[in-house]
Amino acid sequence: MAVSSRIKEVQQAALSVNRFYFQSRYGKRRSDPTICDFTFGNPHEMPLTELVSAIRSHAVPGNESWFAYKASEVEPQRFLAEHVGRELGLPFDPADIALTPGAFAAISLVFHLVLDPGDEAIFCEPAWFCYEPMLLAANAVPRKVPLSTPRFDLDLSAIDAVIGPKTKLVIVNTPHNPTGRIYAADVLQELASVLDRASRRIGHRIYLLSDEPYRRLRFDARKFDSPAAFYPWTFISYSYGKVLLSPGQRLGYMAISPLMPREDRWAFQEATFPAQLAIGWSFPNAVMQYAVPDLETLTIDQAALTRRRDRLIPAMRQAGYDPLMPEGTFYLWSEWPEGDPDRHWNALADRDVFVMPGALMNAARYLRISLTASDEMVERALPLFVEAHRTT
Repeated sequence: MAVSSRIKEVQQAALSVNRFYFQSRYGKRRSDPTICDFTFGNPHEMPLTELVSAIRSHAVPGNESWFAYKASEVEPQRFLAEHVGRELGLPFDPADIALTPGAFAAISLVFHLVLDPGDEAIFCEPAWFCYEPMLLAANAVPRKVPLSTPRFDLDLSAIDAVIGPKTKLVIVNTPHNPTGRIYAADVLQELASVLDRASRRIGHRIYLLSDEPYRRLRFDARKFDSPAAFYPWTFISYSYGKVLLSPGQRLGYMAISPLMPREDRWAFQEATFPAQLAIGWSFPNAVMQYAVPDLETLTIDQAALTRRRDRLIPAMRQAGYDPLMPEGTFYLWSEWPEGDPDRHWNALADRDVFVMPGALMNAARYLRISLTASDEMVERALPLFVEAHRTT
């Protein structure tokens, strides 16, 4: 067989997303400007002018090595150690921060730093649909635990029950994609206790990956706590693509919790550059690194996200949907009305309204709506949710 068995597994795990993006009714029309596109977290309006200005400004060379090879550059590392440390209340050193081309690369970096072939990593479903294929590509074994419905809380006893001798990593995504939940400090403290007890039980340390690309996108002034403040053996993955709504401009970082014991922390700091080199020179380009100080305080219009949320939820409830009020991210997670989810999805598609089916996240009774759709799309779609429901 020409393709490796590992990538065959990846291919199978990503099959539903691949088909949806390229071959479904949505895939055939995703570039059509006339549709109401609530699927992926893509921009449907012009980018932030400050983002454009920062990129333009730093694209002008300041010296002959401006576009030379870039690893994690010292200046953005120092800047982020200070600013992220202030944001999360953690005393980062610059060496704790590894600049990456987005959160994808930060997550992959953690997988390669922590996991040996055959090690198990736990994550909770419904989940971002890339954890599983990325774990398989790293020769690791995904272990899935359901979130506790109807609020989609972390089920700590279920996580504890699935931990075994090969467990090496637990992944927590907060604010959570797709549900919009933000996990409270008391829950994270109890998770830390579960992982500490389980590490002693199985005889080796379980690490935690806190995937936080949406942490600055919060509704109703909600508080955010990072798991890294509660469990010392934590890595953080972060992306600017969400808060700037610019997923095509790849910039993010991996951070090691400064609470990690010194010996472990030093070992991971020393291993980070070789790991980034080996997985494909996994560093952001020069311009994006120079721009970090300009981008750190920017954000998309969160009032617009709130406005769209508050317009959609009543209309969806009127149409028989059961949306969960999001606390963070830019998504709405909802149960379909009674009946066949495929029929409901196609009834919306018949009216040029495209949402993400929950089946892509192993939750067929649900759907996800991205609030990055424009106001015009939202207003156009409101009556169509009701109309589509009446025909199914």
